[in-house]
Order: sequence, then structure tokens, then C-alpha cells
Amino acid sequence: MKDVLIVEDIPETRRWLADVVHCAFPECRIREAASVAAGLEAETGMDLALIDLGLPDGSGLTILRHLREHSPQTLCVITTVVGDDAHIVAALSAGAQGYLLKEQPAEQLSRQLIQLNEGVPALSPSVARRIMEHFRLTGPVADCDSALTEREKETLALIARGCRNSDAAVALGIAESTVASHIKATYRKLGISSRAEASWHATRLGL
Repeated sequence: MKDVLIVEDIPETRRWLADVVHCAFPECRIREAASVAAGLEAETGMDLALIDLGLPDGSGLTILRHLREHSPQTLCVITTVVGDDAHIVAALSAGAQGYLLKEQPAEQLSRQLIQLNEGVPALSPSVARRIMEHFRLTGPVADCDSALTEREKETLALIARGCRNSDAAVALGIAESTVASHIKATYRKLGISSRAEASWHATRLGL
């Protein structure tokens, strides 16, 4: 890794992350940003970006999506204190190649960044366990996938991108009540009950 972007609003944490990165990649050049606006203005073409989710002017997911679109070669890793399912699913759905909790020891984070550079996904152990638990609970759904109609898949793809029912209705040219019916049928077929789970399945299905 030669060029690394750290997006973190707390100065002490930013310096701590910089030490973590330097431990992993001693020769790298680090750029820092403390807000979404600064992160969006940072130069593209970085090798690695560590992105906090909770920033003063918005969510780090905005920067993540920006980098995935404009700098696809940049490895994007969420570094946060938030480890709930909704945030994990949202980040991975948006293209994050890693999700690391800042509660981990610095040495462990450095080691995971090195492994990321070698192609190993950077996931905190507790995050990896939540992902495994999710699949254990949802179970095999291959048959459920094939049961989805094309319209239900289109609806699933839209809500996975954060569209409200009204937005999906406009995009598909159907009534909002019909969108709600498609969502209800999709949830029933996939055995899920939340949009976070829907996003997960949409990503898995490549929608």
C-alpha cells in the first residue's frame, strides 16, 4: 500500500489509526479527512481508505459509494465502533471490502490490513460471527430465490439501494401499494423481516 486515506473526525482516533496503518505499511503516504465533505474532496486513486461511519456532516457510506464509483481500485474498509447488523449489511452492500471495529487491539488491526493487501477480507471476529449467524438463521434459500418473480427481484434491488416504497413505485411505474405487495411477497419467500436482510439477499443475488 502506497497511498492511504483515513476518514475519521476524532483527532486522537485519527492519529491512532495512522499508527495502525504505518505499522502495517511503513512506507505509505497517509491523507486524512475529518468529514464527509473533506473525504469527497480527497484525491482518488488511493490504495486503501479507512472510513468511519459516523461523521459530523453525514455518513461515511457516502464516501464509500463515491470511492466505489470513482476509484474502484481503492480498497475500502469501514473502521467504526458500530457493529449492528443494519450497518454491517449497509456497508458490505455498498461495496466495503472490510469492516473493522475500533475496539480491536492495534496490532490485530495492522495484521488484518496486511492480510487485506494479500486478498483476505478484513472483518473483525465479532462481525464475521454475526455474518455466519445470519446465514445460519436464514438457511439455504436457493429454492426461494427461484420463486421470486422478475418484478419482485426488481423491487428487491431498489429497496436494497435505499429507495422508499414511493421511489420504487415511480421507478417501476406501478402503484405504491403494488410495491408494498411485492415486498411482502419477497419477505415471505426469503423468510426475512427487515430491509437490512433484504439488502443482504439483494447483494447475494447480484441485484
